Amino acid sequence: MTGAENRTVRVAGRHRESDGVLSLELVAADGGRLPDWTPGAHVDLVLPGGHTRQYSLCGDRWDAHRYRVAVLREPAGRGGSAWVHDRLAVGDEIGLGGPRNNFPLVPAPRYLFVAGGIGITPILPMITTADLVGADWALLYGGRTRASMAFTRELAVHGDRVRIVPQDEEGLLDLPGFLGRPTPGTRVYGCGPAPLLAALAETAAGWPSHTVRTERFVPRATGPVRDTSFAVHLARRGTEVTVPPGRSVLDAVADAGVDVLSSCRQGTCGTCETTVLAGEPDHRDSVLDDDERAAADCMLVCVSRSVGPRLVLDL
Repeated sequence: MTGAENRTVRVAGRHRESDGVLSLELVAADGGRLPDWTPGAHVDLVLPGGHTRQYSLCGDRWDAHRYRVAVLREPAGRGGSAWVHDRLAVGDEIGLGGPRNNFPLVPAPRYLFVAGGIGITPILPMITTADLVGADWALLYGGRTRASMAFTRELAVHGDRVRIVPQDEEGLLDLPGFLGRPTPGTRVYGCGPAPLLAALAETAAGWPSHTVRTERFVPRATGPVRDTSFAVHLARRGTEVTVPPGRSVLDAVADAGVDVLSSCRQGTCGTCETTVLAGEPDHRDSVLDDDERAAADCMLVCVSRSVGPRLVLDL
């Protein structure tokens, strides 16, 4: 059984974690083992109507038969979170894809974790792992109100390593005070809403490359570099397709009979990552880091486009 396979899971538990946040316990419908995963991994929940949503795994990675995810009710969303909150019941079965990890925790002697709102979910198993290996770590966790912040009781066992900052009580997170100056061996992991991640990037602008890593739950608000059509050569097929403005590379190659595995179609899950053999991608995803973008040897074809008139893909 591989993590890339789709499977059916059953809802074994539902728990209210805070105002607006519901956690789900998921087990394999056939009672079997679920794929192993590492901190930072996410899964796809395939909901009725073919809708797919991505959620970080936030439970015990050593429990081979149970996953935990947490779902924030998003009134302005596309309906998936409302369906989970209002209609998904214990005993129901849904589809599951993954796990996949675009936000891996790398070994380090010291970690600084920054979380905002539901962004706490991928950080929870990272903290567990940091504790397990004896690493030094601290967490700065912000939210709109204390009542809206999930898993605070679970985090309380860590004492003063965790700082909880409700905005209505204490204001915005003091990122400069928390991060301090770069120190050798320190890694920074952040997850949360776009304004928080922008502030984190600005605060950590002087940190060495590779030491700060963030994960987004929503796509970057970026426009294309090129506003005209471009060609995509499919190296394995030996054919070429045209990608017009307003159409994705993913859809254009599908029209040519090449199906690329995809999920979110927003550049946030990494499922459709494709090797680039020639040309310069216009990266519009929220998965690849700056070094991966600069290498220009892969792209997420659901949202990314081309800087120049032609790309060659390993398809």
